[in-house]
Amino acid sequence: MDERARSLLKALIERYIDDGQPVGSRTLSKQFDLSPATIRNVMSDLEELGLIHSPHTSAGRIPTPKGYRLFVDTMLSAQPFEFTPSADMRDLQSASEPSRAINAAASLLSNLTQFAGVVLSPRRAQVFRQIEFIRLSEKRILLIIVTPEGDVQNRILLTPRDYTSTALIEAANFFNQNFAGKSFADVRQNLARDLARLQEDMSKLMQAAVEAGAQAADEVENVVISGERKLLDVNELASDMDRLRKTFSMFEKKTDLLQLLDVSSSAQGVQIYIGGDSELVPTEDLSIITAPYGVDGRIVGTLGVIGPTRMAYERVIPIVDITSRLLSNALSHNHTDRN
Repeated sequence: MDERARSLLKALIERYIDDGQPVGSRTLSKQFDLSPATIRNVMSDLEELGLIHSPHTSAGRIPTPKGYRLFVDTMLSAQPFEFTPSADMRDLQSASEPSRAINAAASLLSNLTQFAGVVLSPRRAQVFRQIEFIRLSEKRILLIIVTPEGDVQNRILLTPRDYTSTALIEAANFFNQNFAGKSFADVRQNLARDLARLQEDMSKLMQAAVEAGAQAADEVENVVISGERKLLDVNELASDMDRLRKTFSMFEKKTDLLQLLDVSSSAQGVQIYIGGDSELVPTEDLSIITAPYGVDGRIVGTLGVIGPTRMAYERVIPIVDITSRLLSNALSHNHTDRN
């Protein structure tokens, strides 16, 4: 493409993002010192290149996934963005637990963009920093699991016999001294040889704790989603039941979303996935903008925004980028405080 064609494509996409209406040659001729006929010729060339197409209901053109990809890769200038203080932002910055910070980040992304905010929570490799047993009543014990990230998980253990508080403290000390920093899967393998040092009734408690800890790990929700219902207000999606079905199926099943966010966690900086251009996005009318976040410089997860391909990329990109930095800072600060 020559510079004129690039300028016309950029103007067409920006106009379509602004008002959602197919863009005709007369509209563009008012912006450029060119005749409608000249613009029609250029648009015909852009259509042959697969960058724009004409919906059957209008003579105007709209971008294709290929056109959006060229636009975001080579024509976009992300605008500086300043956060206005909000409850979500305060919750994110002051969260005392990682799970609260992650939920606040998803809400912040959604509320700032009016699309769906998603956060892939850190893989908890089911390593624990410490555990604690608390006697609730006869044969009922509360197992408290603290992860290295500072998350706290609770499980109720139903035991065949009653344990004294002293016995439970001794059991927790044994666990923490011998297995802290390991995953419950590793503990399960190593526990067999160590149980010989314990009384038989205590070994049953240990085994119950390991099984409950492993189950807690399996039940961790990997993806936090906020504001998916806001996509019902997007005309391109709401006007087509098949598109809506595919979109909400992605939220419900989460398999495709997990795969995409997992791929994004190994990438550097902001990534943009455009439906029809990326096999990871289930429908042509969606785009997903992601960025990794970390703890103390180590990437532990991904967050992003799911919205229509017709979104203001120059505004959404810095929102995603800054939110990833805010979440990284909150988690790193939280991690430092707990160590």
